Amino acid sequence: MASFSDDFNRADSSNLGPGWVEVSGDWSIVSNQLSPGAAGGTIILRAATAMDSSDHYAQVTIAATTAASQGVWCRGNSNISSGYLWRNNGTSWDLFSVVGGSFTVIGTYAAAAAPGDVAKVQAVGTTIKGLINGVERVSTTNTAVTTGTSVGIRSDSAAAIRYDDFTAADVTAGATLGVATAADAAQPLTGAKAAALGAATETAAAQPLTGVKATALIAAAEQDTTQALPGTKSTALGFASAEDAAQPLTGVLPTALGTATAVETALPLTGSKAARLGTAVEVDTARPLAAPSTTMSSPERTYRIPAERRRLAVAVEHRTLTVRR
Repeated sequence: MASFSDDFNRADSSNLGPGWVEVSGDWSIVSNQLSPGAAGGTIILRAATAMDSSDHYAQVTIAATTAASQGVWCRGNSNISSGYLWRNNGTSWDLFSVVGGSFTVIGTYAAAAAPGDVAKVQAVGTTIKGLINGVERVSTTNTAVTTGTSVGIRSDSAAAIRYDDFTAADVTAGATLGVATAADAAQPLTGAKAAALGAATETAAAQPLTGVKATALIAAAEQDTTQALPGTKSTALGFASAEDAAQPLTGVLPTALGTATAVETALPLTGSKAARLGTAVEVDTARPLAAPSTTMSSPERTYRIPAERRRLAVAVEHRTLTVRR
């Protein structure tokens, strides 16, 4: 597994040393950083060390920037006319596939480059990624470039641009997992691991629940026998659908009596009963007595009165009056 790095911490020089190949332009070291010069136009720098495989990454720190083209390259050929480029133009980061010098945008992250940004491009199989400061900003599938082991930098030749701390390396085999071709025995996990469960392919026997579990009950599919209710329950009674035999009443029940449908024999009254007599509807004229009354000294006297209505005046004294008809 190959790797390459350069921190550019050496004396100022237009000679970068044996680790680099200047494909185009005049590159130099200025104040322990890489400078693309100020001649204008686009220039390319390639690491002399090639990667061992086409699955690798390359990254560089943007030490100073301006609104100009600046970026890092991977899976390139020897003159960097093909490969993948992760580049900023002052307004956005764009991921390009490059074939025969023809550039095609395959992903974009809208942000201008800032001093200190670490730009990284990675190609593993058909998965191409662009990252900024370790954060993945673009990830896409592309098959335009399948092979290439060169890495490097592509930049406008602008005095305000500086690079630092370039690194590249093959990606360790197994870093990106594909679909398993066979099933291995599961290994035990240590600690806690949470995962989203998929739908079961078959129904297993339900296990008993411990503790209390509440759930909303659905409507019963059939009616069960009514259970007795404890305590008091009141309800409004509807009209009877049939007449039942009257039941005897206990206690006192007051009621309004209607007109009798038959005449019953009056029962004797006990005790005293008083009644107010109405005024006579007519008055008979008193008839004269046939003979004058006889007054006797006996405490008992007999008066004969014709058998018709008469009014008899008796002196106020204790006497007994016997009337015979």
